[in-house]
Amino acid sequence: MSDLPTEVAAPTYPVLTRPVEGIPDIVDTPARLQDAISVLAAGSGPVSIDTERAHGFRYTAKAYLIQVRRAGAATHLIDPVALEQDDQVADLSNLGGALGDAEWILHAASQDLPCLVEVGMVPDRLFDTELAARLLGIPKVNLGALMEEALGLTLLKQHSAADWSRRPLPEEWLAYAALDVERLHDLEEWLIEKLESAGKLEWARQEFAHLVTHACDPHVSVADPWRRTSGLHAVHSPLGLAVVRELWTARDELAAAQDKSPGRILNDRAISELAVLIERTRATPTRTELRAIRGFVMRAAARYENVWLGAVGTALALPRTDLPARHVEQSGPPQPRTWENRWPDSFQRWSRVRPALVERAGTLEVPVENLIAPDVIKRLLWEAPASITDADLEARLTELGARQWQRELVAPTILAHW
Repeated sequence: MSDLPTEVAAPTYPVLTRPVEGIPDIVDTPARLQDAISVLAAGSGPVSIDTERAHGFRYTAKAYLIQVRRAGAATHLIDPVALEQDDQVADLSNLGGALGDAEWILHAASQDLPCLVEVGMVPDRLFDTELAARLLGIPKVNLGALMEEALGLTLLKQHSAADWSRRPLPEEWLAYAALDVERLHDLEEWLIEKLESAGKLEWARQEFAHLVTHACDPHVSVADPWRRTSGLHAVHSPLGLAVVRELWTARDELAAAQDKSPGRILNDRAISELAVLIERTRATPTRTELRAIRGFVMRAAARYENVWLGAVGTALALPRTDLPARHVEQSGPPQPRTWENRWPDSFQRWSRVRPALVERAGTLEVPVENLIAPDVIKRLLWEAPASITDADLEARLTELGARQWQRELVAPTILAHW
């Protein structure tokens, strides 16, 4: 008889393919929107909400479909693009107001809230199924995996990365969208039971309240976003960086004007490769040299060959004083791995506190980044005083945005290893 281990087949679950009530009609006129608002306002209990965007296809991150479901009100698929007026985003504040007193159930709320707030939909309270799963220490927190673990159902996710700006939307996409909210309330109930058993329900409530409090915070722009261009590590001179900056800016302006994802016009790698070439030649490339870089001969990029050459010419004409610095000052603390020589006390403190927090998180069965945000710990420990009191630590953690449940759990560990 063989001693080889027997492979255990992965469990199979029933697959959700069609909404139980069929595919709802799209809400795409003011009259249909008012009808949907009336029906949803007359429903009961929490409201399940999801959005579909067009990442990788469009410049903006706005919602192209909003799914709303409530007991007694069925599912409604709202097309905010069809409801736009005078090139302004749709105003769905009446819908948000009608649902304001209900709890909103979302999965990964931090991703959906910005585009909901953009159209005037702001919750008074919410439940985030992904965040709840993280607090429970569940390894796989995507919606499909949670549906299988909690409800024994498979939720097909093949359209999650689709171009939701497409019109008309295919029927199978609409079915997929409706199914995303159809069993969200059931998932919430399963997670609440788990949170209560684990003594973590209050943690979740504080996290959800934090999300609501900051839902309307203005977007913080990244300084010098062009420095995030893929392949920038190969560019070593101020001139090369100037080339990247000018090409990135030219591409961004084209993308914004066309509402197209920048990468669909010209990929990052092509920008970095051209910058490396110009570092070596210090001259405007010939068209042959430009076309030798694959990204520039792709159909979308080739249309703007003169734009790219003009951007390079702008970079080459800059005086030395206007070239970007190779390194920029960070607004916050640098990465802890760089502390050892310049800030040895902070490095030693980090080397004590961070592993202790990781161990504490493991004991609590919660990811350490949910127990306390990495940026909070960096800011707390960098250039900190040699000693700290309980009261000062409490005040500093509060100032940095740590919630009460987090402060209560991490403060003793931090003080013990300070």
